[in-house]
Amino acid sequence: MLSRPKPGESEADLLHFQNQFLAARASPAVKIVKKADKRKGEEGSTDAERPPLQDHKDVVMLDDFPDILPALTPAPPKKSKIKSACVHFEDEDPEERLESHDQHITAVFSKIIERDTSAVAVTMPVPTGDPFPRTFHRSEIRSEVKVGSGRKSIFAQKMAARRAAEKVATAPSAAECVQIRSAAPDALDPEGSAGEAPLPRIRDDKAGDFLTSQRPCLITGEGLGSQKSEQEAEAIHKENLEKLRSMSEEEILQEREKLLAQLDSSVVAFLKSRRGGNEGQKKEVKMEQNRLEEFVESLPVAQHGVGSSLSLQESGLEESVRQEENMKVEITEDDLPVKPKKEWIHMDNVEFEKLEWMKDLPSPRQKKTKKGMQARFSLKGELIPADADLPTHLGLHHHGEEAERAGYSLQELFHLSRSQVIQQRTLALQVLGRIVQKARAGEFASSLKGSILRLLLDAGFLFLLRFSLDDAVDNVMAASVGALRALLVSLDDEKYLDWTFSWYQGMAAFPFVPNNEEEEEEEEEELNGTEKSQDKKLKDENKPDPDVARYDVVKGLLKTRIQHRLRYILEVVRPVPTVVVDILHILTHIARHSSEACSQLLDCPRLIETIVREFLPTQWDPRVAEPGCLLTSLHGVACATAMKFIRVLASGGRNATARLLNKFEMKNRLSRFIAEDPLDLLLPREEAIRLSTEAFRLWAVAAGYGQACDLYRDLYPVLVRILQSLPELLSTCRGKSPMIELSVQRATAVVTLLIHVTQTAGYAAELQAKLSSSEDSEQIPPPPVAWNQVSGLQPFVETSLKKFLQEISQTETWQTLQPLTTTYVIYLGVYYSACSQQPSVNPIDCLEELERLTSEVLQPLLNQPAIHSMWDLLRPCSALCNPLSCSPAPESVFSIASLSCTGGKPPLSLVGSKSPFPFLTALLFLINSITHIHKGLTSKYSSVLGFRGLKDYLHHSWQTRPPSVTPSSAWILRHEYHLHYFVLALARRMAGTCPDYAQHASLHHCVAMALLSRLLPGSEHLAYEVLLDLAFNPEFLPEGKAGGPEAADFSDILHLGTSAKLAQPGSAAAFFSKATRGALLREAYQNLPFIRSCYLSHFVHLQPTLMRSQASYQGRNYLIQSMLLPEVKGPILPSDWPFFPLISLYNKVTNAETRGAVLNSLPLDLVNTVTWNLQWVLLLETWRAKTLQSIPTAAKLARLMCVFLTGGDLFLEAPIHRYTAALLSVYCQPKALDSLNLDAPLPGLASFHDLYISLLEQFEGVSFGDPLFGVFVLLPLQKRFSIHLRLSVFGEHTSILRALGVPLQQFPVPLERYVSPPEDNLNLLRLYFRTLVTGALRHTWCPVLYVVAVAHVNSFIFSQDSTTQETDAARKSMLRKTWLLVDETLKKHLLYYRLLNAESPLGFDLYEQLPPMRLKYLQMVTQKENKENAPELVS
Repeated sequence: MLSRPKPGESEADLLHFQNQFLAARASPAVKIVKKADKRKGEEGSTDAERPPLQDHKDVVMLDDFPDILPALTPAPPKKSKIKSACVHFEDEDPEERLESHDQHITAVFSKIIERDTSAVAVTMPVPTGDPFPRTFHRSEIRSEVKVGSGRKSIFAQKMAARRAAEKVATAPSAAECVQIRSAAPDALDPEGSAGEAPLPRIRDDKAGDFLTSQRPCLITGEGLGSQKSEQEAEAIHKENLEKLRSMSEEEILQEREKLLAQLDSSVVAFLKSRRGGNEGQKKEVKMEQNRLEEFVESLPVAQHGVGSSLSLQESGLEESVRQEENMKVEITEDDLPVKPKKEWIHMDNVEFEKLEWMKDLPSPRQKKTKKGMQARFSLKGELIPADADLPTHLGLHHHGEEAERAGYSLQELFHLSRSQVIQQRTLALQVLGRIVQKARAGEFASSLKGSILRLLLDAGFLFLLRFSLDDAVDNVMAASVGALRALLVSLDDEKYLDWTFSWYQGMAAFPFVPNNEEEEEEEEEELNGTEKSQDKKLKDENKPDPDVARYDVVKGLLKTRIQHRLRYILEVVRPVPTVVVDILHILTHIARHSSEACSQLLDCPRLIETIVREFLPTQWDPRVAEPGCLLTSLHGVACATAMKFIRVLASGGRNATARLLNKFEMKNRLSRFIAEDPLDLLLPREEAIRLSTEAFRLWAVAAGYGQACDLYRDLYPVLVRILQSLPELLSTCRGKSPMIELSVQRATAVVTLLIHVTQTAGYAAELQAKLSSSEDSEQIPPPPVAWNQVSGLQPFVETSLKKFLQEISQTETWQTLQPLTTTYVIYLGVYYSACSQQPSVNPIDCLEELERLTSEVLQPLLNQPAIHSMWDLLRPCSALCNPLSCSPAPESVFSIASLSCTGGKPPLSLVGSKSPFPFLTALLFLINSITHIHKGLTSKYSSVLGFRGLKDYLHHSWQTRPPSVTPSSAWILRHEYHLHYFVLALARRMAGTCPDYAQHASLHHCVAMALLSRLLPGSEHLAYEVLLDLAFNPEFLPEGKAGGPEAADFSDILHLGTSAKLAQPGSAAAFFSKATRGALLREAYQNLPFIRSCYLSHFVHLQPTLMRSQASYQGRNYLIQSMLLPEVKGPILPSDWPFFPLISLYNKVTNAETRGAVLNSLPLDLVNTVTWNLQWVLLLETWRAKTLQSIPTAAKLARLMCVFLTGGDLFLEAPIHRYTAALLSVYCQPKALDSLNLDAPLPGLASFHDLYISLLEQFEGVSFGDPLFGVFVLLPLQKRFSIHLRLSVFGEHTSILRALGVPLQQFPVPLERYVSPPEDNLNLLRLYFRTLVTGALRHTWCPVLYVVAVAHVNSFIFSQDSTTQETDAARKSMLRKTWLLVDETLKKHLLYYRLLNAESPLGFDLYEQLPPMRLKYLQMVTQKENKENAPELVS
């Protein structure tokens, strides 16, 4: 047995062992087996059949391994890192576990096959004189040759340059390149664009690199196994080129389609990938460009300097790609900020591409795209212009897209806000907050398209902030609180709400609930009252948070329990003062949302306790008041913002106020901050005054509910001392003290408190009397303050008022003191109104005081020139006359309620600093209180209504269209409507006492009618008073006494304002005579008291809201439930309220019929109700037509149709028929008919077509052929209205044609409106012809539609205009049938119709003989028919 080699044995020993083995002829331990190569032959061939061994490749096999590779599809599933760390059991064998996870080696390594080198040419080395072969050095190749633009090493570049030099030597000449033609490189592209050209350009210069190459791009020749493989591939390539040259472009395209249909898509993709190079690069660039454009679409697009840009075109894109490639390649030493030197190591050959990152950024430039450029912002939230070239040390450049542009886009800031780096999250939230702040200020309105706030909210910004609030890092929490405050809160809104707090009824405010019309449309259900509100609450609870926040941000935040998180931040985190103030502002805004939001805040555990304990303590560190003291923590220090939050929370309802005063011990806080003078509070002076002001306002709110009045007895000396010090403000105001505005606000809050305490004490005696009697089941205890406790303050107020009014001529001083003077005047009005009702007060003394006040104070005041200028300022400051003054802010979103005061209101606006509205409203309120108590003084104030500025303002305000109802407009217009009401109330008192008042009556009645359709929820008391005393008052309709009815008759006789006679249709019940319009007006004027009672009874559904409104306006504080007004969705009364009785009757009948019941419970005085309604509308249409201009004529007609749809034959009643006919004649005047538009959507009507179908069905059932009813059926059939109305009459309801017997002389609408322009609808023309031929439509039955049908058919059959073949055949067929008619009368009418003629009995004129052109055409059509029918007759 041979031994194995041992260590130390040499090669000679190994050769000796080999010779011994060969001599012994022993069998080898390893046997070499030659497997058949699948590429060369069959597997079953034996060794004997094979060629000699040296002709084959050596194959090394591994034992027990399969020859075929195991399938790797589907690939083994990826293992999770978490699963790999799972627990293993002790009895589990590690080896088995290893084997189960081990993969077969053949998946990676199976065969080792020798490379085929049989066809490779072997070249001998060139003999040189050197001892060793000469090595190749890269320096031998010229470096000037540049190839490609990728990042390649120097060696790779040199080798590429060498290959390029070799190709140049073998490349064909330029002339040969021009002659070679072949298919375009994209011939195999399956996604050819159909929009570029009808046929793609096959032979194009783009394929020059492919055609000029003599080497094939796809076929390489490898695998042929011969030395001539390259020659074979080139021969195949040349054959392909020759074949392509012989084919036309169409043939090439056909072959291309065949190939694409036969080849697999993966094969096509592989072949296209072999093309490589430039095309793939350009496609990649194009994909990047598309992604950029999609990104730009999702962000705000800039205008002007930010984003004015043009479109990128295809050719320009390719050119820019080539230019960028050249720019990448052509990098010189001058482009580098640091110049490389040869002395530096390895810098003898500089690689500029590797130093490209050191270059300066290119200068930013505006990209020429139609879609604009994405907005970029600085860290201060400012918009950076697109071409701004900012230095890099500002930290505004980054390595993302558009690296040359400074700033961050919104998407990048969103991405940064979710970073794991705390500083990045904080910075992103801070920048987003600043952007929102500036956007709400309108700084981007002229630079960006669209709304940033709307874009951010749609992108989930609200919930990004909500998630960031839950962050554990203080800085992130602080940044998110700041951004949330910027999103929700407008400090300017709060400023103006505080400014109007002391105005007349200024304490009450509308809730900050968005007007969610879209949400209501989606969820509209037939529920009413509490059922609807409860159903809405349940739906909101079941909705996801984002869906709720989409319509109402505050409600969405409350669903996320934000109040609990804010409580945690205040109580546990205890942030810096800025964050605390921001949180209090956020809570204040939430409290303004609704009473429900206030309840949720009150119910939040420890929220109110924390705020009261930490930010409204009774004692704190006195070092806070030291000048220059840096406040590091607001906890434990009294804060005015916290007091304001409590005050706004108390405005949510009387129950909330009671909880705050008693459970949270706010009474003690009120005593603490009111009893001490602000100068003595250990706080900075401004903060001390604000805190005292908010304390008085909170007390005023509580007194507005009749609560906390027991504090009045305890703090009476303090209040007297403050009142005594108020005249000193005059000297302070002259001294221009910076604290004067804050001091005046505090003084107005004190007087506002006294106003509500006086109102509460005014009803103490009444409540005490009710308590003594046992009649009422609900006993309301009297307040703890009596009238004799408040009556002693009036002299102080009146004395101060006299002093302040002396300064009215000093503009600056008066502008500063006007808020305080306004509250003085309101106080006197409230005081004397309550004083007159006190049983303990002598009425004579009260009247004498009013006379003295009038003669000493008010009459001299009204004669002041400054007051005259105030009346003149009404129109410039009015929101009605200047609707843009209350328009929404540019960045307002409907889901966040805002007053649009950001940036401040102009001085000449209703809430501006120079506005006369608060003082004049208070003055008119005082005058009305005086004249209500002492009617003998009414004539003393007659000069008020004669001011030219007031009359000019009223004249313009009632004629202008009011702004749309928004939170901003509702808040402002409510105060303006108060002025209107007091002017009208004063006019009502003067109408009966002043003989020369009649000159103002018409103007004031127009103002009253406009005010009724404008008053907003919460002002139901004012609407009731206007309806009761003004709207139906005969004194405000002087036309009834001054010859108005006679003027109407005279106008009808002379046909003034009309081009045709005002015909009135007759009645089917012919037992009553027609009345003139003057007689009807005279009767209606006499029935005004009955008309008023009719309308008041139909507004009884407003009774609950009326009671709440009366409690507020009458000062019954013990009945007021909340200082929040009802939610605003529109005016109290609809614009068409004059038709309300008719509409309510129609709805009552319709709802009963919908339920399948027959309504038998119509009012007994139904005829009177409808008659009074029609009388009132006729009065308004005749004498106050402009007050109804806001109602479309189509809506008026639709309301009148309710007369025929209610109560069966109600329309046949004589008075109803007369007034309906009179109104119809008004609406059929030319101007009214021109404005009639039945195709537009009508307010309060879902579909006019459905209403008209109901009218047709009613006509069929109960009309009795009444001409008046017939006119209402005929009116909508005019040619310019929807064709479906005419199709419904002539198609589905042809039976009414026999009853529509409206005589032509009684029809008030010109027939030209029915026959012009000619009808072109073929279906309707066929229906016209069919009804005429079949006799369904006759002149004796329905003369109006007979004339219409004849005119349209005549125009159609003799029309020779070019048209479609179907229409031409139809009109010729209709003409032939007309020629063959048996009815000679109808035949004559259809053929010889000439023109309309209202004087003719037929309604139209006829030709005596046909014109030659028509006669020739008729003969041609009829003779052609005879010729066509002749063979048939013969056969």
